[in-house]
Amino acid sequence: MSHARREPAGNLLLRARVVLPLSRPAIENGAVLVRGGRIKELGRWSDLSRQSAEVVDLGKVVLLPGLVNAHCHLDYTHMAGMFTRPKLFSDWLKLITTTKSEWELADYRASWVSGADMLARTGTTSVADIEAVPELLPRIWRKTPLRVFSFLEMIGLTGRRPPQVILDEALQKVRSLPRSRGVGLSPHASYSTLPELLRLSAEAAQRYDLRMAVHVAESETELEMFARGRGDMFRWLERSGRDMADCGHRSPVQHLEKCGVLSERLLAIHANYLARRDAALLGERRVNVVHCARSHSFFGHEPFPLRRLARAGANICLGTDSLATTMRPRRQTVELDMFEEMRCLSARERGLSPRSILLMATRHGARALGMRGKIGEIAVGAFADLIAVPYDGKQVYESVLEHHGDVSASMIGGKWVVKPC
Repeated sequence: MSHARREPAGNLLLRARVVLPLSRPAIENGAVLVRGGRIKELGRWSDLSRQSAEVVDLGKVVLLPGLVNAHCHLDYTHMAGMFTRPKLFSDWLKLITTTKSEWELADYRASWVSGADMLARTGTTSVADIEAVPELLPRIWRKTPLRVFSFLEMIGLTGRRPPQVILDEALQKVRSLPRSRGVGLSPHASYSTLPELLRLSAEAAQRYDLRMAVHVAESETELEMFARGRGDMFRWLERSGRDMADCGHRSPVQHLEKCGVLSERLLAIHANYLARRDAALLGERRVNVVHCARSHSFFGHEPFPLRRLARAGANICLGTDSLATTMRPRRQTVELDMFEEMRCLSARERGLSPRSILLMATRHGARALGMRGKIGEIAVGAFADLIAVPYDGKQVYESVLEHHGDVSASMIGGKWVVKPC
């Protein structure tokens, strides 16, 4: 298998045993016509004209939309296997903070590129990446064919650097980057930023039409900190000099609501521990919730409140998080791989259909990134972001979820990323 990028020669007609648009039912013996980097037509092979088109018969595969990874830390890819499951969530925060302080720019660059390559090989075509090292942008984008949506991370624990200064630096970086790329703001978490930074970021996101990503309610100790003003995280951050006046009143989700953060622009990362009204509040505000199944298992969290969130109307997406929060069996490698995330979720949520899981990894992520109808589905006018996986003749959605390893073929914007054999 080769990895390449090239411009398609005119019209490109892709034939597959099954085309799985997700925007409509599966098409047996289907075909997709690509022109100018977008989907021009789709339907049964016998119904599409082959005149003036380069035909590529992909064989016995399922052709489906490229996967949308709604949360990732590409910077941390080379931290795989460095940390064992901590007893306390705050212990892990201390470990990764120490490790980050020991890395140089070259370490982050190599880690980022390695993670992007993993995603491209395993079927992701779009990724929402939390960028802790903005110095890498924009040059690092040229190292991958992926559609990268970079959310600039901001941390402000103590107020020694005024929140407005932190935000202004991030906005200056946003203005320096090409608007053809997806760029957003990421006040890191409710516990690691002061309320003023959250509030100012939400206002800026509204003013400049930017998406936001915030880690929220990831751990039980975070819920305890905000709702009850106590616990391990509360004591650690208090010793670190954080003003704890915002704690002891409400849940982390309600804290974000008070700061004006909850909206359809927000990617709420994790949302593992919810108070009684939190799911309804996230649904009312049309928030996008990103679940990272393998990271959830790494920390041994309580069951993810998927059904509560779904009933409330929250848009639930999937992400890989980073390999710093993925278990690595001895003498085995782990990769950033959305198929692994889908299978992990499927094993834990037995009543969840394969189709529902695949939608979380495609169309739901597209909606979260403001790209509905453009990525995450095969539809006329959408970008030609497509992947192919072998088809075993079983139920098509089950067949897709059972795929392991590199995809058979992949293209982004009509350009081959993984050329078919």
